[in-house]
Amino acid sequence: MQAEDRIEESNIEDLNELMQVRREKLAQLYEDGIDPFGQKYEASHKMEAINSDYDALEGKEVSIAGRIMAKRGHGKAAFANVQDRTGRTQIYVRLDRVGEDNYALFSKLDIGDIVGVKGEVFKTKKGEISVKVDEVTLLSKSLRPLPEKFHGLKDVELRYRQRYVDLIMNPEVKEAFIIRSRIIKSIRDFLDGRDFLEVETPILHSIPGGAAARPFVTHHNALDMRLYNRISLELHLKRLLVGGMERVYEIGRVFRNEGISTRHNPEFTLLELYQAYADVEDMMEITEGMVENACESVLGTKTVKYGEHQLDFTTPWPRMTMLDAVKKYTGIDFESLETDEAARQVAESLDVHVEKDAPWGIVLNEVFEEKVEHELIQPTIIYDYPLEISPLAKKIPGREHMVYRFEAFVAARELANAFTELNDPLDQRERFLQQAEAKAKGDEEAHPMDEDFIQALEYGMPPAGGMGIGIDRLIMLFTDAPSIRDVLLYPTMREK
Repeated sequence: MQAEDRIEESNIEDLNELMQVRREKLAQLYEDGIDPFGQKYEASHKMEAINSDYDALEGKEVSIAGRIMAKRGHGKAAFANVQDRTGRTQIYVRLDRVGEDNYALFSKLDIGDIVGVKGEVFKTKKGEISVKVDEVTLLSKSLRPLPEKFHGLKDVELRYRQRYVDLIMNPEVKEAFIIRSRIIKSIRDFLDGRDFLEVETPILHSIPGGAAARPFVTHHNALDMRLYNRISLELHLKRLLVGGMERVYEIGRVFRNEGISTRHNPEFTLLELYQAYADVEDMMEITEGMVENACESVLGTKTVKYGEHQLDFTTPWPRMTMLDAVKKYTGIDFESLETDEAARQVAESLDVHVEKDAPWGIVLNEVFEEKVEHELIQPTIIYDYPLEISPLAKKIPGREHMVYRFEAFVAARELANAFTELNDPLDQRERFLQQAEAKAKGDEEAHPMDEDFIQALEYGMPPAGGMGIGIDRLIMLFTDAPSIRDVLLYPTMREK
């Protein structure tokens, strides 16, 4: 199909006036023999380098490439601001320097067009670092005008739906995602330096396990079988411990069929790691050190502002048992409550709703979530959890109702979750059976039986510690983002 035919088929009559003008310019470019969607272009410098290395570059020829973000001037000279990933640089275009044909091309360019520019680095009379242009090359014609003040739109969902425009118009948004990438790299470097091996495990599972969550369901046609998008990385990574891979981690997407909020997205990025011959204390040290290192290496500090709080990630972090935390903030000593009924009565007195048959451990956790979590602003480790909510953690000897588990809380939300891992296959089978009973009673998030995982444990899994951390929530803290959507390039949105 000819270019002119493509333009005609796009039905110019249905476009608004500004877009009509751009389509007409596109047609003119084709008529003039100019490729409006360009070819490879070699840029010698990024915009940031033009500004930071001016003394070394003054008077020298450079080539840059980016998007026109502003344009002013007329007659025989004009200015424009060109933006790439690192920033913006001003260009100065004169008719007598670039020639009539090239100046005519530049004059027809619109804000949003992507160009390549060759020229000499200099400062204007006002002291602005600029590039005096020798040649402008059109690399991609923008057929849709950029919004004038995209960041001022009240409909924040539009920013999430059109992230590509959000990134163009708001440098701070782009910076947040650059920080995200650097934090993930720092985590990899930290774990690689401790002899951990990064691995990849399946996304499609035949049994959705490793967490209390509802899965997304799919179907494999060739095998005619139901499959689930993974809700956790845990059980496949533990199988690798059985196989002798003693230190493993994975950073990957997991999927949970749950509500959407400022803290939850149906797909998110999770880090899980497992270390043979370690325990929950080792996981505490790794968690604190990894987060502190990411903060310092990426942001250059151990303290960050989040909302109205100044968070200090300097290690070691304060530590409390769940029982002590509940006692501190409610005055109730749950350890002294001898029956499930007594625990439920205490919850009722605190205006915490629990199910009528909820056991002691479930009640303790509900009270903790309702009355304690919002108090945990600075990085804090809460440890020793009730057995009922921890089907994959090892029991504490002499306190069979509790397990070796901790969660790290920052800014009143869970950041990390870790165990001394259960490696007793008989105990694990019994707990899966209890979870199956809960599922039969209507608990959609209860853990299903996984016979293959039990079989793996029967071959022998070494004592181990394991930890999971929500990467998106960590990025939120380090970028002062109020919503998880602000740190996901493409958050899940309701269909238009």
